[in-house]
Amino acid sequence: MGKKEFTFFGYRMETVSIAYGIALIVWAVVISLLIDSRSITSWIPGMIGIPILLFGYLSILIPAKKKLFMHIVVCFGLLAFIGGLDFLRSFSSPAGFFSNPYADISKLMLLVSGALFIYLCVKSFIFSRKVKEEV
Repeated sequence: MGKKEFTFFGYRMETVSIAYGIALIVWAVVISLLIDSRSITSWIPGMIGIPILLFGYLSILIPAKKKLFMHIVVCFGLLAFIGGLDFLRSFSSPAGFFSNPYADISKLMLLVSGALFIYLCVKSFIFSRKVKEEV
C-alpha cells in the first residue's frame, strides 16, 4: 500500500466530513426558506450537519483526537441514515407516496447520503487499521 490515509476523490475523510456537514446545513436552509417552512423538522438535516462539520473540523485542528472525533462524526452520519429511513414509511402512507414532496425528498437525501457517508467512513476505518497493521 502506497498511501497512508484513505481518500475519496483525493480528499481525506476529515475534509469529506466538513463538506458533507456544509451540504446538510445548506440543504436545510434552502429547503426551509424555499417552502417557507414553519416546522422545526425541515431543519433536521442542518442539525445533523452542524456536529458533522464541527467534529470534522476539530479532527483537523486536533490530530491527536482525530480517531475520537471521526467516530463521533460517523455516529451523526448514522443518525442521518436512520432519519432518512422514515422515507420508507411514505410507501404505506394513506396520503400516498410523495404526498409531501419536500419532506420526502429531504428524507431520501438523508437516507442515500447518510448511507454513502457511513460506507466511506467504514472504508476509511478499515484502511487505517490495515495501515496500522503493516507498520
